[in-house]
Amino acid sequence: MRRYGKHTDEDDIRQRPNRKGNRPRTNIRPKHEEAVEGMVLTVDRGRLTCLVEDRVVMAMKARELGRKAAVVGDRVAIVGDLSGAKDTLARIVRIEPRTSVLRRTADDDDPYERVVVANADQLAIVTALADPEPRPRLIDRCLVAAYDGGLTPLLVLTKSDLAPPDELLELYGALGVPYVVTSREELESGEAVDRVRKQLDGKITAFVGHSGVGKTTLVNALVSLERRRSTGVVNAVTGRGRHTTTSARAIPLPDEVGWVIDTPGVRSFGLHHVDPSRVIHAFPDLEPGTEGCPRACSHDEPDCALDQWVADGHADPQRLYSLRRLLATRERKEGD
Repeated sequence: MRRYGKHTDEDDIRQRPNRKGNRPRTNIRPKHEEAVEGMVLTVDRGRLTCLVEDRVVMAMKARELGRKAAVVGDRVAIVGDLSGAKDTLARIVRIEPRTSVLRRTADDDDPYERVVVANADQLAIVTALADPEPRPRLIDRCLVAAYDGGLTPLLVLTKSDLAPPDELLELYGALGVPYVVTSREELESGEAVDRVRKQLDGKITAFVGHSGVGKTTLVNALVSLERRRSTGVVNAVTGRGRHTTTSARAIPLPDEVGWVIDTPGVRSFGLHHVDPSRVIHAFPDLEPGTEGCPRACSHDEPDCALDQWVADGHADPQRLYSLRRLLATRERKEGD
C-alpha cells in the first residue's frame, strides 16, 4: 500500500529523527590551518600537558585522530583555548611526523608495541655499578632499541664510589658508545653534573634505566629546583629499586640549552617490535659488508658475508662480536 500519491513533495517525505542529536558522519576532516604547534610534556589519563610558545597548555586528543596516541616529545598541532589559564582545555588535532621513536614491548612474546618517547635525539642509559648490580642484558636491549629507533645512545654509570666501572666499560668499548661515570660525592659537589650536562647541551635526551639506579636523582641534579621529582631507595631484601617515577615527563634544562625526559623505571625491555635489519645501520663500518649476505640474513649464520668482510681487514672483529651480541639479546632473557 502506497503511503503517498504520485506527486509527492520533499516536504511530504517523513524523515526519521536523529536520536543522538549529532551530525552525520563524514570522511572529510578539517585541515585546522590555524592550529599552533606545541610539544607534549606529559600524558596523564587522556590529558596532555603541552608547551605552546612560553605557555603550558592542557589539552586532549581530538576524536578524528582515532587510536593514534600522542606521547611525550611529540610535536602536535593544537586549537582552542591556548591561554594556559586555569580550567581551560585545548584540543590536539594533528601529530606531526616523528624524527625518532623509542619503543618497547612488555616482553619478547608480546606483539603490543608501546611508544615511550618521540623525537628524542639521545638515549641516556643509566645503570648503577652497584646497589643494585648492573644488568648488561638490559643495557644491550636499550642499545638495540636506541639504534632501531634512531636515537644516539649515551651510557651513564652511577655510584662509582661503590664499584669500579672498568669491567663494564671494557664490555662496551668496541661499540664506541660515549659514557659518563658519576659518584654520589660528585653529584653533591656538582662536578658530575657538569660532565653530564656537556653531553646534553642542544639535545633532547630521554633517560631510561631500571629502578634504583639513580636516574631520577641525576635528572633532579640537572634541572632547576622547582622542576624536581620525588625519588626512592633500593629495597634491601630484593636489591631492586621502587618505582617513584610513574609517567614520562619532559623537563627543560636551565638556560634552555636542552631537554631531559625522565621515564619510569623499567624491569624488562621487550624487543618484539625490532627489525634486526635496522640495527646494522648503527655500524657503518660493518654495513657495507652485508651486500654479499643471503636474503633475510640474521648476520649470525654460516653464510653471513660479514665474517669474510672482517677477515679481509675492513673492520675490527670486536665490532662484529658486539653487533651479534646485541642482535642475540632478543633471544635471551635480561637476567641471563
